[in-house]
Amino acid sequence: MLGEYPIQGRRAAEISASIERAVGTGALEPGRLLPPMRELAATLGVNPNTVAAAYRTLRERGVIETDGRRGSRVRPKPATTGRENVRLDVPPGVRDLADGNPDPALLPPLSGAFAAAAAQQDRAPVLYGAEPVEPELARIARAEFDADGVPPGPLTVVSGALDAVERVLAAHLKPGDAVAVEDPGWGRTLDLVPALGLRTVPVGVDDEGPLPADLRRALEGGARAAVVTDRAQNPTGACVGAARARELRAVLAEHPETVLIEDDHGHGIVDLPFHPLAGVTRHWALVRSVAKAYGPDLRLALLTGDDVTVDRVRGRHRLGPGWVSLLLQRAVVRLWSDGVLDGAAVAAAYRDRREALITALAARGVTAHGRSGMSVWVPVPDETAAVARLLHAGWAVAPGARFRLSSPPAVRITVSTLTEAEAAPLADAVASAVGPAPSRSYV
Repeated sequence: MLGEYPIQGRRAAEISASIERAVGTGALEPGRLLPPMRELAATLGVNPNTVAAAYRTLRERGVIETDGRRGSRVRPKPATTGRENVRLDVPPGVRDLADGNPDPALLPPLSGAFAAAAAQQDRAPVLYGAEPVEPELARIARAEFDADGVPPGPLTVVSGALDAVERVLAAHLKPGDAVAVEDPGWGRTLDLVPALGLRTVPVGVDDEGPLPADLRRALEGGARAAVVTDRAQNPTGACVGAARARELRAVLAEHPETVLIEDDHGHGIVDLPFHPLAGVTRHWALVRSVAKAYGPDLRLALLTGDDVTVDRVRGRHRLGPGWVSLLLQRAVVRLWSDGVLDGAAVAAAYRDRREALITALAARGVTAHGRSGMSVWVPVPDETAAVARLLHAGWAVAPGARFRLSSPPAVRITVSTLTEAEAAPLADAVASAVGPAPSRSYV
């Protein structure tokens, strides 16, 4: 059943390590069926309970999944292989539109804010036992949450949006629980969930965000949590509008024990209104990071939510890193207070670049999506062929496999640095690589 790879070990830890090592090296490929527990126990000369314990460890680590009588198999995208391996090496001379980064020219200068924050630190150094959240940062963030209709709740600071997602899931769920995730969706979220020993349940997405029927199906099927990107959804650019928000809130109201996590990482670079879903479930969290607007190296995000969720996140954070640097928090306060970022201009620049490419593609019979953010999502009949042809034509784009569970093939094009003059030749190359595509949902 396992070809040339022999599973080894006498103890559960040895057996699980042998299997995980094989998955990490590629000797056991995603989807490969593992031997039944009694069969493997007989081969290794151990008690079946030992193999059962090894398989349980692998399930909790997100390496394998078990489907009743169908047996256990390596996860289609196990945490040990990671989607980051599904990427391109961009040769010299090829235009890189695959990296997902913001335009450096649109990021504000940081030196003044950090100099001012450092001077404040010099006058009164931060020591152990200091309050973990800068009061002025909390005040400004809370005012913006209030203005956007986010329910009242306590606030804390974490190291980015994904850090928030991980901490909230760990605060409420146990290994084996299911999480409803967007498909297509952010690849690191799709890897993080199984890495925590949780199961992913795909929820289809269109230009307005998660499909209510899919979310209902996932929650009725037992998903205990749902992760939703409100704006600038990566990779599709979806943005939850008012009508879709009402539909999603109605679905969530039917399942009030769901742990809802909203990611508004597009805050500051999107000019579409924000429609929060929070407030209809018992436990919820909403996170806003500063990475897209101010720079990816600013590992800071504001997290609000219900009392229990935020208290658990704070408590676990104290036992690990303790707090997010107050120097960084105070620098962000300066950036916000000094108005160094023209958010409307940044949002307009990204909007113009998306629309230029989408319009050029439409003129060539190619359907593409991108309501907000820095990405354009292009459905294709053959992902590998499309990426290879575009690379040959001088354009590097991201393969959709990095962002998909069961949704159809596509490629993601990062338009953050795309110039007006490049839209037409890029559209020509895409049309040549994929051919006209019928208008369709990308779920």
